[in-house]
Amino acid sequence: MAANPNTPVATSDQPVIVSMRGVTKTYPGVVALADADFDVRRGEVHGLVGKNGAGKSTLMGVLMGIRPPDAGVVEVDGTEIKTLTPQLMGSVGVAYVPQHVKMLNTLTVAENILAGNLPRNRFGLVNWREVYRDSQERLTKLGLHIDVRKTVEGLSLAEQVMLAIAKALFSNARLVILDEPTAVLPRKDKNLLFGFIRSLKAQNVSFVYISHHLEEIFEICDRVTIMRDGRIIETRDVANITVPELIRGMVGESIGEYHRDASFKDEVVLRVENLSRRGHYEDISFTVRRGEVVGLCGLQGSGVGDLARAIFGLERLGVGTVSIEGQPLTAETPKQAFAQGIAYLPDDRHKLGMVALRPLRENVTYSVLDRMTRGLGIVSRGQERAVVSEFIDKLGIVTPGQDQRVQLLSGGNQQKVVFARLAATQPKVLLLHEPTQGVDVRAKIDIFNIVTDLSRQGVAIAIVSSEVRELVGLCDRILVMYQGKITAEFSRAAGSMKPEEVLLAIEGGSYAPAN
Repeated sequence: MAANPNTPVATSDQPVIVSMRGVTKTYPGVVALADADFDVRRGEVHGLVGKNGAGKSTLMGVLMGIRPPDAGVVEVDGTEIKTLTPQLMGSVGVAYVPQHVKMLNTLTVAENILAGNLPRNRFGLVNWREVYRDSQERLTKLGLHIDVRKTVEGLSLAEQVMLAIAKALFSNARLVILDEPTAVLPRKDKNLLFGFIRSLKAQNVSFVYISHHLEEIFEICDRVTIMRDGRIIETRDVANITVPELIRGMVGESIGEYHRDASFKDEVVLRVENLSRRGHYEDISFTVRRGEVVGLCGLQGSGVGDLARAIFGLERLGVGTVSIEGQPLTAETPKQAFAQGIAYLPDDRHKLGMVALRPLRENVTYSVLDRMTRGLGIVSRGQERAVVSEFIDKLGIVTPGQDQRVQLLSGGNQQKVVFARLAATQPKVLLLHEPTQGVDVRAKIDIFNIVTDLSRQGVAIAIVSSEVRELVGLCDRILVMYQGKITAEFSRAAGSMKPEEVLLAIEGGSYAPAN
C-alpha cells in the first residue's frame, strides 16, 4: 500500500524540530522504554505504532514532560531541555490531543477558544460581539468553518478533534501529538480531519500520529516509527514499507489476514422483518442463523448503530417484528433483552461496557450474579472465582489476578473482560459494536478467535463495524446500510465479499457481485 498521493510529503531536508535520544524509563520490575531514539521533522506527520504496552504512551509522556526519563536527552530546535515539565514543553510548542477530547462541552466554541481571556468592554462586561468575531477569524485563518456560536457538545466528533487541534495552535503549538484521533469517526469525518491535518502540514505544523488503524498510517503519514516491548524497532518512510512489514515489526512475527472457517447451521436464531423507525431505518429485514457471523456496516447516519442498540433495548425498536428462535422479541430494556438471550458489546467500552474502578472479577460476573446466589442473597465466591478463572484462561486475559481493577489493564484485555461478561450470560444472539476499536493487532487476533469459538458454540453473532477488511475475514455475510436501508448484501459462499466492493456500497455506490 502506498502513501496517499494527495498528502504533501515532508522531505528529509526539513529540519528536525524535536529529537529524543537514548530515552530510558523503568518502573518496578518493568522496562517501559529502553534506549529509545525518536525525532520529528518540521511539516511532517510521523506515525507511531505498536501493540498496547509497547511504550508509545510512555514515550509521548516523556516528550510532554509528564513522565521524567531515567536517562536520555530531549532537544527542541537543537537545544536540550534539561528539566521536562508540561508547562515548559507547552511553551516550546509541543501539544497533546487525547483520544477522548475534553473541553467545556456546554459552552460555545467561541467561549472554549477564548476561555480565561474573554474580551470586555469599558464597563467590565463581556463583549460578546468581539468574542464571536475574534474566534471566528481565528478558525477561518486555519481553514475551519465551524459556527462559533454552537456549543461544543453540538459538534461532530471530527469537529471536536479539529477544535482541540486549533486551540493547541492558538497557544503557538508547532508539534501536535494526536492519540487515536479517529477511533470512533466514520469515513466522512476521517476525510474531514485528514484534510485539516494536510492543510496545517502545508503550513509547517508537525504531527505525531498514534493509531491502531494501520491503513491510516499509509493515508496520512510521511514516516512511521514501530515500537515493541519498550524499544524502537525501526523508523521508515511510509512509501517504503508495507502493511505486513509493519505488523511483523509490531508483533515480532508475521500475521496474515484472518479467515474464519464457516460452521453455521440452517436454523434461524435472529429474524428481523420489515423493521422501521422514523428518521433511523426503514423496512429492515435480515436473519442470522445459529453459529453464523453477519457483518453490518454503513456510514454514520446510515442507521446501523441505531439498529443494534434498538434490538438490545437501548433505544426504541420501532414498527415491525423481531424474533429470537421463533419467539417475538418483547424486550424494552437491556435487562429484558438479556433475559431473552441477547447480549450486546457497546462501541464505547469505557462508558457502557465496564466499571473501570471495580475488579476484573466483578466486571465478568455482575450480569450473572443471580445464578451464583445462595440463600439470603449471598453470592458464592467460590463459584464466582471458578467462572472468572475459566474465562481468564479461555480468553487469554493478561492480569495479575481476579481482583485487579479493570482500568489498569491494557485496552485489549479490557475488551476481553467485556467479552467474558457477555459470554458468561450464555447468549443466543451476540451483538458486537466495533469490537476491535482501540486494540492492537495481537489483541484483534485474540478477539477474532473468541468470535470464532462462540460461533462454533452455536451463538448467532452480528457485528457492527467500520473495519471492512476485518469483516471480510470474519463474516459469513455482510449487510450494508445506506441512508437507513439495507442496500447490499455480500456472501462468502457466493464469493462476493471483496473489500473494495463493500467500501463502494458503504459510500452509496453500486457493486457487481461475483458469480
